[in-house]
Amino acid sequence: MKKPSRDIAALLDIMAALRTPGTGCPWDLEQSFATIAPYTIEEAYEVADAIGRDDLGDLREELGDLLLQVVFHARMAQEQGAFDFGDVVEAITEKLVRRHPHVFGDARGLKVEAVNALWERIKAQEKADRAANGKGVEHTGALAGVPVGLPALTRALKLQHKAGKVGFDWNDPRAVLAKIREEADEIEAALDAPNGDAIAGEVGDLLFAVVNLARHVDADPEAALRAANAKFERRFAAIERALAARGKSPREATLAEMDALWDAAKAAEKKSGGA
Repeated sequence: MKKPSRDIAALLDIMAALRTPGTGCPWDLEQSFATIAPYTIEEAYEVADAIGRDDLGDLREELGDLLLQVVFHARMAQEQGAFDFGDVVEAITEKLVRRHPHVFGDARGLKVEAVNALWERIKAQEKADRAANGKGVEHTGALAGVPVGLPALTRALKLQHKAGKVGFDWNDPRAVLAKIREEADEIEAALDAPNGDAIAGEVGDLLFAVVNLARHVDADPEAALRAANAKFERRFAAIERALAARGKSPREATLAEMDALWDAAKAAEKKSGGA
């Protein structure tokens, strides 16, 4: 294993060369914070995907791609005279030290619950300091500070967590399950009087309630849905293989035939210890 380098000057120099007018890359020169942001989100998901597949070789590559996103944004900010990569490193270093007084300061020997409470107090103080310096967000309510650009499931989870901290929450996951049933009933009622917007709104309410249930049982909804997606892909692939052995494609099979093969794939997974 290679000794990690503390100097990423070469990567910064490459990024600077790519962004140099006249000699750089035309595509890189066209980019802005807004156009690069979707790639940043995509790379973060690819990191999560490599972790989900337990592919450490791919994880190394994806972490490099994610680091490139940080370098790219920092370079564009440097060109505008706002900040550079060194400022980014300095900011996160200071934040880590500031938020871990139980490691780097005097508050040592704390249990996990006390550490979490301390973390929240420090974050609240940071938010108050930013507001005092005119750098705070416009909205200062209990739900403030949850980025609109987050994936919807993640944003719902964070909004619910913030609301729960001020007492707007259920105490029992069964109560959330009852809410899910209520939302499903409302979808059924909406289907009886078809209205696209109304149905979509009710489906959104159902999804929001399902996220809340995931939160109450300590499940990450994004991770849970990724796992469900992978399960669907795996079982549908089993259907395709079984049909291919019969000389068929899914288009040539009946729904009943595919349902039976789905049940067989599900039973086989359970027999082998799968979910």
